[in-house]
Amino acid sequence: MTSNFKPPKLTAAEKRAGKIHMQMVKQLPCLICNAPPPSDAHHCICERYGTRKAPDAETIPLCKACHQDGPHAIHVSKHTWIERNGNDFEYLPEVRRMIEDMALGEWF
Repeated sequence: MTSNFKPPKLTAAEKRAGKIHMQMVKQLPCLICNAPPPSDAHHCICERYGTRKAPDAETIPLCKACHQDGPHAIHVSKHTWIERNGNDFEYLPEVRRMIEDMALGEWF
């Protein structure tokens, strides 16, 4: 049985914070192959059901090859990507740490 429950819409402040978060994510190297920035801000899709996109705050930095274009890209074969790298959402704590370090001037 499917639920008709819809999550609440984001506030303007939450949307703004998500956009800022994505801009910072794009300045990070790829979490998989460490390719230098700019990176794509990949919205986490592993274990997500339905058509609703993950919030902008749930993005991780991936290069084009690891994100969309390479033979092992998550959008080419999610199953293969998960076997090689684990679930994408498992990288969110690392991304938060990297952004905190960047904000403190401890980046690069």
